Amino acid sequence: MEIYLVRHGAAYTKEDDPERHLNKNGLDQCHMSGRALRRLDIKFDLVISSPKARARQTAEIIADEVGYPKDEIKVTETLEPMASPKDTTSYLNNLTEKNNIMLAGHLPLLGILVSELLSESTQISLYFEAGAVCQIDVDQPISHTGIFRWFLTPEQLRLVAQT
Repeated sequence: MEIYLVRHGAAYTKEDDPERHLNKNGLDQCHMSGRALRRLDIKFDLVISSPKARARQTAEIIADEVGYPKDEIKVTETLEPMASPKDTTSYLNNLTEKNNIMLAGHLPLLGILVSELLSESTQISLYFEAGAVCQIDVDQPISHTGIFRWFLTPEQLRLVAQT
């Protein structure tokens, strides 16, 4: 299974927008990320999002850019910022028929989830800038032996999208 971890794009502050929708920069980041993934010929069998507005918007924009139907995006609380990575991997283990899955979520979960997918240690943690994308390949059931494929920052994704 190929798992693509995506941190939501830049969002408004809680003071400016209590639901924290994507701001203009975040919208642009997500479109660029989607275009870059399309250029890399990445397609998804399933797109899953946190229920928070900024993650849902990120998932919808990227899905649209790569040709995934927005109405088929799944939403789960196992991708909320403070969710347990073990709950997230349990959720993923129920998706045995899916091979290419995008997860749109938040910090700190995404950084810790990397550790859960790659090792039994919690010593690994990646910092995801808003709009960053990471690919990790895993066997099912997930057993802490994933293979780290790549990590692209928003700036790198912008360059890929423009070439």
